[in-house]
Amino acid sequence: MEVQQFSYDNQIVKKFIYATLFWGIIGMLVGLLLALMFLFPNITDGISWLSFGRLRPLHTNAVIFAFVGNAIFAGVYYSTQRLLKARMFSDFLSKLNFWGWQAIIVSAAITLPLGYTTSKEYAELEWPIDIAIAVIWVAFGWNLIGTMIKRRQRHLYVAIWFYLATFVTVAVLHIFNSLELPISALKSYSVYAGVQDALVQWWYGHNAVAFFLTTPFLGLMYYFVPKAANRLTIYCTPLYRIGHKI
Repeated sequence: MEVQQFSYDNQIVKKFIYATLFWGIIGMLVGLLLALMFLFPNITDGISWLSFGRLRPLHTNAVIFAFVGNAIFAGVYYSTQRLLKARMFSDFLSKLNFWGWQAIIVSAAITLPLGYTTSKEYAELEWPIDIAIAVIWVAFGWNLIGTMIKRRQRHLYVAIWFYLATFVTVAVLHIFNSLELPISALKSYSVYAGVQDALVQWWYGHNAVAFFLTTPFLGLMYYFVPKAANRLTIYCTPLYRIGHKI
């Protein structure tokens, strides 16, 4: 019998971990500056790109999408390979996911302080960056699903279903909330108006918290908590469940 050999891609995991630490420090330092503004309102007086109104969305985007986002990718890439007993589907897609996501974060760090914003909570980035987010997110999902298809583990652990739900739902939320009409290179207007715009925005806002800040971490807990405790875990398929060691 021929023995198949393969190796996990741990380099991509390390890159996302380093990015998580880096952007976490940056995002929280910006948050600290914002907190100081409550005590010293004139601390950045006269510097428009350091005003509270411009730094506040930078802080939320840095913490949510840069800090938490990179942590999600690190955890998903690490656990998925081990749960499916397979290397990620494409090293190219993994690298595209990493460098594309960092480019998006840098773009946000430049445009938000300069005042380029849609003014939508958690979705302030303008249309070119929105398109980039959609492309990189699809690359991530393509890599995840491709790995599921070529897996060496018959059963799908429950964490994988959480990751899949995260990919699908965040894609739908982002794409439909970001439908906009560009009028210049860095300015657009939403295709929705009035109450409809508010409705779609907070359909996105509340579910972004659920499916970006909650669902993927539930999946990660299903892997890391039982693994740390060295306990039996449950593999879930649509038809049955069976106890199995990770």
